[in-house]
Amino acid sequence: MTRLALLERLKEVQQMPKHQGRDITTISAVLSNQALARHLELCEEAAGATPRFAAKAGSAAGQPHTGRD
Repeated sequence: MTRLALLERLKEVQQMPKHQGRDITTISAVLSNQALARHLELCEEAAGATPRFAAKAGSAAGQPHTGRD
């Protein structure tokens, strides 16, 4: 999963009712791709959205998902 795809999905998640009025995207500037994927996964879970990219991005980076960052 590309960084651009992760950022686009994060913007979609930010429009969901749970995150409206919050800025969940600015932090992405300082996150690695793996950390961005984890951030997206957590935001999707909090919003009640079906995770689309985050798990794939972590796997694509060759890193097992441990639930810790």
